[in-house]
Amino acid sequence: MEDITKVKHLKFKEILAYSLGLFGFQAIVGLLNSYQAEFDQSILGVDIGLVGILILVAKIVSAVADPIVGGMVDRSKSKLGKFKSMIVYSIAPLLIMSVVVFINVPFKENKTVTYIWIFVTYLIWSIAMTMGDVPSQGIAAALTPNPTERTNVVSISNTAKQIGFSACVVIVPIVCLIIPGGSKVFVKKGETDTPMIASEFFWVAVLTALLGCALFALIPLINKERVVTESNEKITTKDMISALKNNKPLMLVIVSYFLGFGRQMAMGIQVQAANVLLGSQNLVAVLGIVTAVGSMISMALCPMLIKKLNEKKAYILLSVYGFAASVFSFVIGHFWFLNHDNKILTVLFYLSLFLIGLQFGAVTLMPMIMTADCVDYYEYETGKRMEGAAYSILTLTIKVCLALGTALGLVFVGISGYSDTLEAIKAGTVSGFDAKTKDIIFFAYTALPGILALLSVIPMLKYDIVGEKKEMISKALGEKRTKE
Repeated sequence: MEDITKVKHLKFKEILAYSLGLFGFQAIVGLLNSYQAEFDQSILGVDIGLVGILILVAKIVSAVADPIVGGMVDRSKSKLGKFKSMIVYSIAPLLIMSVVVFINVPFKENKTVTYIWIFVTYLIWSIAMTMGDVPSQGIAAALTPNPTERTNVVSISNTAKQIGFSACVVIVPIVCLIIPGGSKVFVKKGETDTPMIASEFFWVAVLTALLGCALFALIPLINKERVVTESNEKITTKDMISALKNNKPLMLVIVSYFLGFGRQMAMGIQVQAANVLLGSQNLVAVLGIVTAVGSMISMALCPMLIKKLNEKKAYILLSVYGFAASVFSFVIGHFWFLNHDNKILTVLFYLSLFLIGLQFGAVTLMPMIMTADCVDYYEYETGKRMEGAAYSILTLTIKVCLALGTALGLVFVGISGYSDTLEAIKAGTVSGFDAKTKDIIFFAYTALPGILALLSVIPMLKYDIVGEKKEMISKALGEKRTKE
């Protein structure tokens, strides 16, 4: 009898479609995460720190959508597939709301109404995003019953996902080149950048939403759900908590992710960091690309690292390394801010950002792989698979941590004096940001995420779905499905 856990099931076009789909989806998420706060501050004229708090609250309020979507996925009997059908339903609202968030509203002089508008539109966008996020992450466990093949497709697709998250740093300069009167793409030494104008933000959102949703649609169009289970149960928040409580390995993954939420902080304040450290919003591409190259290398090496060690050891190694690299980068940055003309410090500064990127396989790949393994573990122990519940818990965790990291990062931006200095630069009374502002923002961009990454190691010390135990579970489930 052929062991289905050893057979290759996925065709190249499916891997490509899944990867491009996640790329498109994350391009939209990355745009909101990187540019919404800057749009709200510079165009709508609100306080950037308060925007961070509103984003966090909206994410927490929208958390009710995660168990609902997870339950709908697990109960779905759609002929299209339980994951693919939900992805299809999410595309239109995601496209529309991704543009609405960047509308230059006529009532912005009324700050109370503007804050309400920001909160409500972001809340609706968050719910639309959840409709696509839960099934697009959960389908990874259903694409193939082969755990090795699943690890590989998660690695490849999440590399694309990481690139997609940073796609806005390329799209924004392109739009700024086309639309006159706004931000400069290239800033000469000693020249002050002009902030982005409302039309630039709007057309960036339109272009990103259209491209992102078109690519996202490739997942239901091309991929197949091969691990099929049915459930008639209505999954409530209580059921999810129970499932989490009875799935100790999944609980450890979730707690670890929460402790390491600071790793999401850098992306949330990348635009502000580029403006402060490099002198232009559009030079965010430089920060993003340097770190992204390291991140892509990390994710490409992850399958090999997992095979050599295992998921647990690889996660711990990358997290400890991330702490060391982040602290090193902060120290180098501090001295570089005081002496920008020092070529050695300049090289070390960009090298340190590249080194930080090498840790991100831990936070982008490992939770996905481990959650898929935890789904198998739960089915092995209880007979219930519940991918929807497990992945709704994971996606909720990712979203809350992203919002929490962004909120904390924007609080640091607020206390650094960023907004006041930016207004002074516009007025021509100062020529740039001082060293104190740079240090505070760079601490939030590097050192603090590294410290929190180190804390995330603690729960992982007890994670045990690795090695022989993981192989035994996969083999038992494979034999069960062969008999069915």
